[in-house]
Amino acid sequence: MNVLLDKLKEVLSAVSPIVAIVLILNFALVHMPGELLFQFVVGALFIALGLAVLLFGIEIGILPFGTHMGNSFIKSNKLWYVVVIGFLLGFFVNIAEPDLQVLASQVASVMGGYIPMFGILIVVSVGAGIMLALGITRIVKKFPLNMVFVIAYGAIAALAVLSSSDMLAIGFDASGATTGALTVPLVLALSAGVASMEKDSKSSEEDSFGLVGIMSTGAIFGVLALNFFVKTDGITGVLEGHGPAAGSFLEPFLASAPKAALEAFISLFPMVLILIVFQKIKFKVHPKAFFRMLLGFLYTFLGLIIFLVGVNAGFMNVGNLIGHTLASYDNKAILVGTGFLLGMLVILTEPAVYVLTQQIESVTSGYIKRSTVLVTLSVGVAFAVGLSMLRIAVPQIELWHYILPGFFISLILTFFVPKIFVGIAFDSGGVASGPMTATFVLAFAQGASDAIEHSNILTDSFGVIAMVAMTPLIALQVLGLIYKLKSRKNGV
Repeated sequence: MNVLLDKLKEVLSAVSPIVAIVLILNFALVHMPGELLFQFVVGALFIALGLAVLLFGIEIGILPFGTHMGNSFIKSNKLWYVVVIGFLLGFFVNIAEPDLQVLASQVASVMGGYIPMFGILIVVSVGAGIMLALGITRIVKKFPLNMVFVIAYGAIAALAVLSSSDMLAIGFDASGATTGALTVPLVLALSAGVASMEKDSKSSEEDSFGLVGIMSTGAIFGVLALNFFVKTDGITGVLEGHGPAAGSFLEPFLASAPKAALEAFISLFPMVLILIVFQKIKFKVHPKAFFRMLLGFLYTFLGLIIFLVGVNAGFMNVGNLIGHTLASYDNKAILVGTGFLLGMLVILTEPAVYVLTQQIESVTSGYIKRSTVLVTLSVGVAFAVGLSMLRIAVPQIELWHYILPGFFISLILTFFVPKIFVGIAFDSGGVASGPMTATFVLAFAQGASDAIEHSNILTDSFGVIAMVAMTPLIALQVLGLIYKLKSRKNGV
């Protein structure tokens, strides 16, 4: 109970900056209906409670599960086993990822059901599963990490030429959404488990990072591959109303619960099945430890339900309304400036960021401070959201104007920074785009796009998660260059 309360305090302190800025904007610029504002506050409490329970479940269930799976990969010494089980894990953990479920639901809603929610979930999870299997194989076979990213993003660039702009934006957004509160801890534990078996301690340290970044590229491949079969040209996105839901105050929360419970059950049941099977044939851990892992999955299930209810009933409408209102002002600097401020704060609300930064400080024995990584990420994400609002406000700016040079700079930097920073940067890009980005920031962008006459919600609002996932690649590698120069100066 004490651990759970600590998680709740941590998440409440993380979510509170978003609540504070919404309250300030409400009294200064937006003036929301009282019922909608109250639903937002209650929704924020649901999200905080849900994330706290989810993180507790991850700590006692998902993390040990990932570590045992990573160790089993090394002990098996069979490549086919690594590929098959790595794919299955990548597929099922992404199906269960709350960020991806929120994004898939938003895509389906804005497209009017043209591409169903589970269609997005399946193609993204298949791509992520394939790349996770390849990423684990890379660690086992000791293939250079920077070359994996060069090849992967080179292939993505080739596919992007043949893809529509809206599907390109959704693909990069999906890449960010695959790396949230559920997937990141499992994949980090998996990579640490595989890397820890290496005899060279430096290689083990370096290979503890990078797998999250590799897996996330699979989401882009999945969506761009879908674009060959599903054409979206001519579709204009539609945004539902921004006001409070009809009926009683509690109605949206009660209405969201059954759907959230069903989605959470469908998402987590396959992983529980894998755990039970592998306990019988591979893990053979003590019954108490096994029961604790099962209990962790139960907490994860409950946390996922509470989180999804809070998102759907309390957060989305408010994000839409604030974005719509600020974009309606003649001075678009208000929209861009608010986006910059939101980006700076939202990174502090992402639970997966805390998991990653703690692991960075732990693996490097305190050489890379988590506070330094947090500040660097905060600046990077602030520019990401601010530039995304500028793209919505200025019709001449397209997503590829940011993405193409951004990823090109990121890939060039991989050849000049310490190897560990390459993995940290690409993992950080994934974890930066977590629950708050997939919910509030995306809703904020959709509302802004809806208010601007020349803007297409489908083309212009999607892409903000992609930007949040991209800027840390540059920011963290620049930090790596600073560390490299500092080490040379000190003669290290």
